[in-house]
Amino acid sequence: MRRRKIDGCPIAGALQLIGDKWTMLVVRDLYAGPKRTTELLEDLHPISSRTLMGRLREMEQDELVLRNNYGGLPRRVEYELTDRGRRLIPLLDALLKTGLAMECNDCQDRKDSAGYYCDFCPRNPERVVSLVEQRDALIEPADSSEVIEPLQPVRRPKDDSIVLL
Repeated sequence: MRRRKIDGCPIAGALQLIGDKWTMLVVRDLYAGPKRTTELLEDLHPISSRTLMGRLREMEQDELVLRNNYGGLPRRVEYELTDRGRRLIPLLDALLKTGLAMECNDCQDRKDSAGYYCDFCPRNPERVVSLVEQRDALIEPADSSEVIEPLQPVRRPKDDSIVLL
């Protein structure tokens, strides 16, 4: 792992692990399930392929993502979050709540430009329920005789169209 020794503070260590804004956006998109590089490029527009590949390599070294090479022609590679990478989901929840509270962006702008809400958006009818919300639902069930199953992420349908870079 590529870590500089700063001062031993866990906050500094976590910030080094996160690196830049793209890391958390990759985590956001991979939470819904494994994705191909082209899907990530589409979802993370305007990231360049060079920047994305660099971040994915660093995240793989940091054991946040797992690279699955299925081979074949054309070569098929998918990335998915590891258990260690899933530990960043509560941070995504905190960023979502902060962004909403501070009115940083309007979800409708993303819907208009990208054609869909992100998986974490409260306006998304097929919203991925966050781990924090799943935990809270399991801790405080509405009826003690009722068992609440954790919700699974909902993925958008795959678009296998060819993207030329």
